[in-house]
Amino acid sequence: MSTHATASPGVQVCSLKRDTPQSIPANSPYKVIRFPFGAAESSDRFNMHQVNQPDGYAITSWDTDDRSGLIWPSTAGWGVLYAMIQWEAGGYDELRDQFVRDPLGLTPAPNDTTATEHRPPSPGMQCWTKQWGVFVDPAVPLAVRATHDDGVARNIVLAEFKLVIHEAA
Repeated sequence: MSTHATASPGVQVCSLKRDTPQSIPANSPYKVIRFPFGAAESSDRFNMHQVNQPDGYAITSWDTDDRSGLIWPSTAGWGVLYAMIQWEAGGYDELRDQFVRDPLGLTPAPNDTTATEHRPPSPGMQCWTKQWGVFVDPAVPLAVRATHDDGVARNIVLAEFKLVIHEAA
């Protein structure tokens, strides 16, 4: 049973924000950035980021369950993804991030990465923004993932993840 709102005119938006640190292990594979629910998130009027997921799974701890990083599109259309990631200062040679369809292998759709970027660090704290357009489907969740190449675990100290869905002809 879907928890999504019915279609409405205009764009449909899900806007997530994390302002507590998320530790990313040293030299790890890409990690899903996790986001809180309810009053702690920016906006989810179209029920794209819910504790009770569309496939029936219920999240009990948003900060430890990678499913809390999923946005399940409310409708099919042209989706514009946005992300903002702020890392603590560290000994990085490279910071990496990407958008991904079905990062946890929950659907028959392939795990499909897009907008992958590898960045050299700047002095001090690392602050990045990105946007990318993709076709979206309510049956295929989306996430933003990140990793780094520092020799010790490092924190993402602030992150945002947003999806804006435009009707596609």
